[in-house]
Amino acid sequence: MLEAALSALSQLSAPETLLALVAGVVTGLVVGVLPGLGGTAGLALLLPFVFGMEPNTALAMMIGLTAVTTTSDTFPSVLMGIPGTSGSQATVLDGFPMSKRGEGTRALSAAFISSLFGGIFGAFVLSFAVFFAKPIILKIGFGEQFMLVVLALSMVGILTGSNIWKGLGACSLGLMLGALGAAPLSGVERATLGTEYLLDPLPLVIVGLAMFATPEIIDLLRRQSTISETGKLGAGWLQGFKDWLANWWLSLRCSFIGCIIGALPGLGGSVVDWIAYGHALQTTKNRESYGTGDVRGVIAPESANNAKEGGALIPTILLGIPGSGSMAILLGGLILIGVEPGTELVTDQLDLVYLIIWSIAAANIVGAGICFALSPQIAKLTTIRYVLLAPFMFGIIFFAAFQATRSWGDLVALFLLSTLGVYMKRFGWSRPALLIGFVLSARVEKSVYQTVALYGASFLERPIVMVLLVLTVLSIAAAVFFKQKPPGPMSKEGPFSNQGTKPQWIFLALLVGGALFILQDGMNFNQLTGLFPMVASISALLFFAPLAAAMLLKKAPSGVFFDAERVADKSKPSAEFFLGLLAGMLLLAALVGFVLGIATFIFLFLWLRANVAWWKALLGAGGFVLFLGVLSNQLTLQYPTGLLQSWITLPWPLQ
Repeated sequence: MLEAALSALSQLSAPETLLALVAGVVTGLVVGVLPGLGGTAGLALLLPFVFGMEPNTALAMMIGLTAVTTTSDTFPSVLMGIPGTSGSQATVLDGFPMSKRGEGTRALSAAFISSLFGGIFGAFVLSFAVFFAKPIILKIGFGEQFMLVVLALSMVGILTGSNIWKGLGACSLGLMLGALGAAPLSGVERATLGTEYLLDPLPLVIVGLAMFATPEIIDLLRRQSTISETGKLGAGWLQGFKDWLANWWLSLRCSFIGCIIGALPGLGGSVVDWIAYGHALQTTKNRESYGTGDVRGVIAPESANNAKEGGALIPTILLGIPGSGSMAILLGGLILIGVEPGTELVTDQLDLVYLIIWSIAAANIVGAGICFALSPQIAKLTTIRYVLLAPFMFGIIFFAAFQATRSWGDLVALFLLSTLGVYMKRFGWSRPALLIGFVLSARVEKSVYQTVALYGASFLERPIVMVLLVLTVLSIAAAVFFKQKPPGPMSKEGPFSNQGTKPQWIFLALLVGGALFILQDGMNFNQLTGLFPMVASISALLFFAPLAAAMLLKKAPSGVFFDAERVADKSKPSAEFFLGLLAGMLLLAALVGFVLGIATFIFLFLWLRANVAWWKALLGAGGFVLFLGVLSNQLTLQYPTGLLQSWITLPWPLQ
C-alpha cells in the first residue's frame, strides 16, 4: 500500500500530470463561479479533451475539476446571494448576510479553509475506505436509504424559522412541487397543467435560484445601496481562519457527514449541505443567530460539500455506482480512458487509486490557494452600487436556469417560482424547508414503494435502520427542545403584527388552492402514481390548518403573523415593480430572442434605472453578449429564438 501511494505521488509530481491537475482546477473554479453549471457540466465539457490522454494525466485533470467546483461556488453564494451550485445553497443563508454586514472577505476565508479541510478529510477517508467500505455499501439497501431521507426531513424542524407550521407547510410545498411531472415509478403524467415542459420534474437549479437568488436581488435593489451595508470589506482571511479554528470540531463533524452522505448514491450534493447546516443548528448554542450572518452557518455546509467528493468516489471506484451526477460523468470518463472501476481496480491498479486520492488533496490545496488570492479583489464587488450589478445578475440566473433543459419553460418556471420565493420571504415562510422537501421528494416517493415492497415492516429490524431511526428521534427532539424563541410583543409598526393581514390571507388561500389541485389530480390515478401527491397535499393542508386557525383568532404565537412590508420604506419601489421588470425581460427575450432580449434589458436598466451614460450601458450590454457567445461556443448551446428573430438572421454571438 505504501509503495503504491509513493508511486502515485511520483506520477502526480511529473510536470505534465501536475499541469493537467492545475488546468482541471482552474476549469473547475471557473465552472463553480458560474451559477447553474457545476461539476456535472464541467466534466461533460472536459471529456472531449481527455480522450486519448494517458490515464494519469486524464485522471488528474478530471479529479482536479471535480474537487474544487464546490470551493469556488462560494463566491456567488456569499457575495451575491446566488447559489453557485446545489451544494452551496445553505451557505447563502449566513454567508450573504455577512457580506451585507461588510464581512464578505471574512466569510469567504472561513468558507475556503472549511472547503480545504473538508476536501483533504474526504481524500483521507477515501484512502482507507477503498479497502473496508465495500461490505458496508452493500448493506445500504432501500430501507436504509429511506431512513436517511426521513432523517433529512426531520431536520426541517430545525429550519422552520419563527413558526413551525409555516416551516412544515413550506416543506410540504416542496414535496408538492416534486410531484409535478411524470411519476418516477409508473411514468404516468400528472399535474402537467397542459404543458409539455412539466412532463419531466422541475429542475433543482431553477427551484434553488428562484428561492434564494431572485428574492435577494430584488431585496437589494429595493434598498438601493451596495451589497455591503457598510460599504467596506471588513476583516480579511486571518479572521476567517480564526473563526475556523474556533469551530474546528464542527468542521470535522460536518466533513464526516459529507463523506457519509456522498458515499450514498442518489443523495449527494443536493442535500449534504442542508444536512450539515441542520446538524450545526442542532448541536451548537445561540442558534437564533443562524440565518443572520453566523460564520458557523458557512463553516458547516462548506466543510461537508467538499468532503462529499471523497465519499462519492467510494461507490464509484469500488462498485462502478456513481454517487452523484458529476460522478456519473466521471465514471464515463474513467471508462473512456481505459480505467475500469471495480474491486479489480483496487487490487490490480492500486497506484491509480492513490493517484486519485493525491489529486483530490492537491486540487483542494491549489484551488483554495487560488481562491484565497482572488477573494480580497472579488469581495470588492460588495462595495459597488448594486443597481449596477443587478441586471447582470438577472442575466446570469436566467442563463443558469436555461441550462436546466434548454427550453423556454425553464425561464417561465424561474419567473413563477421566483414570485413564490419573493412572497415567502415577505411573509416569513421557510425557503430552505421548501427546498429540502423538493430535493427529497423523488427519494421519498421511490423509497416508500421500494421499502414496503421488499421488506414490509421488517425493515425496522435492520441494524443500520435502527441507528438511523435513533438519530431521527434525536433530531426531532432537538427541534422541539431547542426551537427558536418566539418574537417579542406585537406592535402595529413591526413585521410581527395582526393588523392588516389581508395579503397574508390571500397568500395562504393561494397555497391552499394549489394543495387542493394536487390532491384532486392525485385522486385520478392508481396507488402507484397518485399516492405520493395525495400524501404531500394532505400534509400541506394539515399544516396550513393550525396556521389559519391562529390567524383567524388574531393570535400570533411564534410568528404566525409576519409581513416584512410593514417595515419597508414605502418611498422605494415595491417588489412587484421589479417582478414586473423581470416579466418585461421575459417578453423582450420572447420577442427578439434570448441573447438580444437580455442585452436590451441590461442596456435599458443601466441607462434608465442606474443612470449610467448610454454608451457605458451599451458597453455593459455588449460585454454580456460576448460572455453568452463564448459560453454558447464552449458548451454548444443554442439559445431560444424570438418571434422577430425568425424573420432575420443575426450574427454571432447574438444567435
